[in-house]
Amino acid sequence: MKFNIGALSATIGLFWGGSILLVGVASLIWPGYGSAFLQLAASIYPGYKADATFAQVIIGTLYGLVDGAIGGAIFAWLHNCIAACFRPVA
Repeated sequence: MKFNIGALSATIGLFWGGSILLVGVASLIWPGYGSAFLQLAASIYPGYKADATFAQVIIGTLYGLVDGAIGGAIFAWLHNCIAACFRPVA
């Protein structure tokens, strides 16, 4: 079974970006919410600070979208390459 690289890339990008968006917005509403998660994201993405500001939520979300999409594409491509190596010969 082969993965659709574009579909998996978009799915993981939306999921990861949406996760950062959801936790970031929750942190705006309830200060301190998800601070450990946002600090982890800030330690990975240059230019993103885990501050409770709308601009930082957008920056983190965009980083998450791009990072998730790249990671999803690499995962799908790697899966397809490995699956092709173990395909039964008819």
